[in-house]
Amino acid sequence: MLGSSINLILPPPISPSPFLSLSRLSLPSLPAAELLKASSRKLITATKARSVSTMAAGGENVASLKRQLGQLFEVSIRTVVPDELNVEPAVVPSAGKFGDYQCNNAMDIWSKIKGKGTAFKNPNSVGQAIMGNLPKSEIIESCTVAGPGFVNIVLSKNWMAKSLQKMLIDGIGNWAPQLQVKRAVVDFSSPNIAKEMHVGHLRSTIIGDTLARMLEFSKVEVLRRNHVGDWGTQFGMLIQYLFEKFPNVDDVNEMEIGDLQEFYKQSKKRFDEDPAFKERAQAAVVSLQGGTPKYREAWLQICEVSRREFQMVYERLGTHLEEKGESFYNPYIPAVLEKLTDQGLIVESEGARVIHLEGFNIPLIVVKSNGSYNYASTDLAALWYRLNEEKAEWIIYVTDVGQQQHFNMFFKAATLAGWLPVDGSYPKVSHVGFGLVLGEDGKRFRTRSSDVVRLVDLLDEAKSRSKTSLVERGKSEDWTEEELEQTAVAVGYGAVKYADLKNNRLTNYTFDFNQMLNDKGNTAVYLLYMHARICSIIRKSGKDIDELKTKGEIVLGHAGERELALHLLKFSETVEEACTNLLPSVLCEYLYNLSEIYSGKFYSNCQVIGSAEETSRLLLCEATGVVMRKCFHLLGIEAVYKM
Repeated sequence: MLGSSINLILPPPISPSPFLSLSRLSLPSLPAAELLKASSRKLITATKARSVSTMAAGGENVASLKRQLGQLFEVSIRTVVPDELNVEPAVVPSAGKFGDYQCNNAMDIWSKIKGKGTAFKNPNSVGQAIMGNLPKSEIIESCTVAGPGFVNIVLSKNWMAKSLQKMLIDGIGNWAPQLQVKRAVVDFSSPNIAKEMHVGHLRSTIIGDTLARMLEFSKVEVLRRNHVGDWGTQFGMLIQYLFEKFPNVDDVNEMEIGDLQEFYKQSKKRFDEDPAFKERAQAAVVSLQGGTPKYREAWLQICEVSRREFQMVYERLGTHLEEKGESFYNPYIPAVLEKLTDQGLIVESEGARVIHLEGFNIPLIVVKSNGSYNYASTDLAALWYRLNEEKAEWIIYVTDVGQQQHFNMFFKAATLAGWLPVDGSYPKVSHVGFGLVLGEDGKRFRTRSSDVVRLVDLLDEAKSRSKTSLVERGKSEDWTEEELEQTAVAVGYGAVKYADLKNNRLTNYTFDFNQMLNDKGNTAVYLLYMHARICSIIRKSGKDIDELKTKGEIVLGHAGERELALHLLKFSETVEEACTNLLPSVLCEYLYNLSEIYSGKFYSNCQVIGSAEETSRLLLCEATGVVMRKCFHLLGIEAVYKM
């Protein structure tokens, strides 16, 4: 069973002024490029050459292959056009057959220097100069220039082999991307108290957990925040109804979440139909927000009933979250709004208090006409806290795309307040939107009775189907019950996660058990099977793979071996791209392509056991397994070693 935990942080004591100060964040200093303008060409070249030399020799943490090549080409570009300091190396994987990577700077550089008395005649001559001024490096075997200055790069097979072998010895942690940010908040899952978690929360939880895992692998300190809906006027009606239905409040401990769901519906019906009850409920809100012990205790009881159901989902998904709900930030709202008012951003409008934002035809309401707070006021207080108290450099919000406008307006308000730099540099905020989960009928995913599907039931159904499939294949005769259960959990839950993550998160996707549990095609089942197959090959060889790592040697003599090695070496830059663009699907595509290259280009053409190249090829199998396992981990999927 996958493990997980959730920490609860209660709101701080309510006080008239929870702030010592509300100072504006200091913005980053001048960009490095501006500072470098004062430096000499000699200093720049020497510095870059030194960093390239250090990188090539290897260190505790090796930059991605793409970045390593970029460092080499940056040295050359600074030499070729020393006055063009704002040119960044444009190194990309090559799509053609003329190289492994390609540098595409020549045309851009030509457009900048043309007509300035340059000695270059055309983009091709610029490309030739870039190639000719590359510092020596064991990474590159050869380069050629094609067309309008494209520099095609062929990597050294010896360097590729040594890099893979070094990873096997030192661990894949040394391939972690080197990101600029050091601390990030990932705000995800965020269900509402007294309501069932639905498939939208499933997407937020799965996507948010993967983003957190990728950032954590990249040496970023991640604050995993569960911004639950645990505050607001609805708690007045819930608490009042609770007192009337359960005179002994302790009895609420025996309620199941399904009962609480019905309890919510009944209290809402009473609130809408009974004016006297509505008045008592509104008074209960005042008592709760005033900190009256009886009401606060009832509120905690209601939250705990919901929290138990949430935890059942998180345990199945192996997700860790730290809960800081709306109630935590509520005491901070008055001072934040006061500061924004002093800045002239908040104004009165038709009884409400709003922030007018250029580019939007509606204002951002921060205090409703009845004097109550809303999502915007809570989100502003939470952002202030995360920037000033938690010192986060990147705050990431994972919600459905339907909330995009709210976040755009809220981010714009924070920028106007001076909390965020206008140029998009750090500290920064990002909204990670995602589409709907659809049923096979193309409509929102629900049960036949049109009820919201319980996530626990959904996940357990995936595990049950996975276990049935294993039993039908005769595994119950060979495996222990524990092995059967563990594999069913890994495959069932992993299938649900991968079916979500492999899609571009902005698109809708159809929830289909039959498709996601298929052992063919781009599914978790297929990928887990491929990993188990690799592990089986290594076991059947009878060799000690750890001993081979130190005594054996990788040789890339066959084209299939080289293609597999090249794809493995792209792992770091793939994770970096997935982190930078907040797209887990990029990593899924890489993983699926890795499996296809291993099976179609390497294994089908290169005999492993019993061949003259057995040691080298076993090490390639192990390297593939290591990278696959790390991909699985980042996607929140538990690897299996036999199927």
